[in-house]
Amino acid sequence: MDKIHLNKDALKFRDEILGSPGGENLLKCYACGACAASCPVREVDERYNPRRIIHMVLLGMREEVLRSDFIWLCSTCYTCSERCPQGVRLSTIMQVLKNIAVREGIVPPSFQMQLKAIREQGKLYEIEDFDNKKRSRMGLPELEKKCPDVDILMQGGTLRDVK
Repeated sequence: MDKIHLNKDALKFRDEILGSPGGENLLKCYACGACAASCPVREVDERYNPRRIIHMVLLGMREEVLRSDFIWLCSTCYTCSERCPQGVRLSTIMQVLKNIAVREGIVPPSFQMQLKAIREQGKLYEIEDFDNKKRSRMGLPELEKKCPDVDILMQGGTLRDVK
């Protein structure tokens, strides 16, 4: 295992998270494991460990954290945040990490495909005639094939820049 060298540059990442809304309590984490024990994603994939991500952030492991698939696996259920005895808002910290990754162009291909689908049709999957016929039989209104409101949302944010 490689040694981790802490220096001022490594701590800039930690400080960036501390300075973000929701990251204020990062240093209060004492690695009790309540986040990992309550995480539904961890139940499915035991390699996923929210406590490890916090530890990596505290050590300033910017590249490793931002390039990790783990930040993208967070389901943002807020269970970890609710159960944390120290008030560390881990779900919010995960959102901060994702936002930083997007700004730096680090987005997994699966999420790029999802963003492309949302950009092009306003939904993750295409609405077919079959879907609307089924909805009609159930007394539900038809869904539009394209969602024009998404175009308006995409014009102002960084999501339009993600390929």
